[in-house]
Amino acid sequence: MPPLHRVGIVQFPGTNCDLDTWEAVESIPNLTPVFLSHRDRRVPDLEAVILPGGFSYGDYLRTGSIAAKSPVMELVGDLAAAGVPILGICNGFQILTEAGLLPGTLLQNSGRTFLCREESLVIENCHTPFTSLFEPGTPLTLPIAHQEGRYFLDPDQLHELEENAQVLVRYARNPNGSLREIAGVVNKRGNVVGLMPHPERRVRALFGKPDGLLFFQSLSLFLERQLLHSSASTS
Repeated sequence: MPPLHRVGIVQFPGTNCDLDTWEAVESIPNLTPVFLSHRDRRVPDLEAVILPGGFSYGDYLRTGSIAAKSPVMELVGDLAAAGVPILGICNGFQILTEAGLLPGTLLQNSGRTFLCREESLVIENCHTPFTSLFEPGTPLTLPIAHQEGRYFLDPDQLHELEENAQVLVRYARNPNGSLREIAGVVNKRGNVVGLMPHPERRVRALFGKPDGLLFFQSLSLFLERQLLHSSASTS
């Protein structure tokens, strides 16, 4: 039986996609999900962390701003600095930008309304722990559900983001006014990823084409390769 890789799923007050994310992670044979509290500062043996969607702390002040100051984000920051794969989905993406772990910010949608629908997307960066099984230019369809999803970055930083190939995925048709149709980004190191669409809601064919499954299968492959590399270097 292959070893199980522990994937932490952070629960903030107001998180509501934690069970969907748990089921998505659990659907991959060698991944095992572990819930983390927003109060946790130390959790042993985590090999990846996911910040799921929702409305952390009721979106008071600014989406993700209170959650970004939670004790668990010290742990997430330390893991990110150590190269551990981190994924923020929707509100999790907002939290990662507020915590300074990803560039940019997510502003209110240009139409000033909550959007809940499926969107066509195109994968740009296939060199992250969550996208290695995609090919550049791969089209996919995933649901969005947000009111603050308009990605914004100042022009100089935006140029740098593009130059460094840090755009992970773009909308085929811009639903919210995001600069350059950006729907997801990655940090310079390549281990911290933020997505506004919800891959965890499309991992089973029951709900339509399972375009989200490859994000979690990519993580599994990445962790397996890390394990093999670690075993080879110590033998």
